[in-house]
Amino acid sequence: MSNSPDAAELPSPLVRGLLWVTLQTLFQTIFCFWLGYRAKGYERLEKEEGAMVLANHQSFLDPLLVGLPFRRPVSFLARENLFNVPVVGWVLKNTHVMPINQEAASTASLRQTISKLQHGFLVGIFPEGTRTLTGELGEVKPGFAAIIRRAKRPIYPVGIAGAYQALPYGGWFLKPTRVRVVFGDPITVEELESFSNRDQDGALCALVQTRIAACCDAAELWRKTGTAPSET
Repeated sequence: MSNSPDAAELPSPLVRGLLWVTLQTLFQTIFCFWLGYRAKGYERLEKEEGAMVLANHQSFLDPLLVGLPFRRPVSFLARENLFNVPVVGWVLKNTHVMPINQEAASTASLRQTISKLQHGFLVGIFPEGTRTLTGELGEVKPGFAAIIRRAKRPIYPVGIAGAYQALPYGGWFLKPTRVRVVFGDPITVEELESFSNRDQDGALCALVQTRIAACCDAAELWRKTGTAPSET
């Protein structure tokens, strides 16, 4: 873990906190009952000393669905205007969520994200930048590339299936359906060294897109057939 001054002020990346555990227990009960929620492959991340978690974005539910199976927190990035919403803002501030301006990401927010990764946190990002309007995986954008180059941590692709059916864009009510989340094998630090220059962002995004898509396909097949994938 990093010994930088910023990192010295950060909480433990392995301790969830009372609010996190309370909300996790509540949503585990709701999602497992109402959505038949299941996740696969997350176990390997429990011992990672910092990693970026890149997932497709089907619904407002996605941060909850990604973080639900862990016994450690996942620190997500969220639009900074959400922090001004009563109650919601307080919850975000107390569950390791980091604000970011999607129009112009500041040096401070990038530095905070890098510091958290190097301190040992799992950092969750939805690289499409917004929720899907169709349920399909959109184009992966390169906003994560500069962060991962400087942090020198692995990337774990994640595929979510069923969240779009449960609560699509513009939806207000949680529909009963089957939701599956698949965590794929990491893109290692050694692999990422092949994309060390900014002009390789397109190739890196293509790799990430392929890996997330494979996880999405596995999650969707699991959702439809009930048979969990072996490896992704």
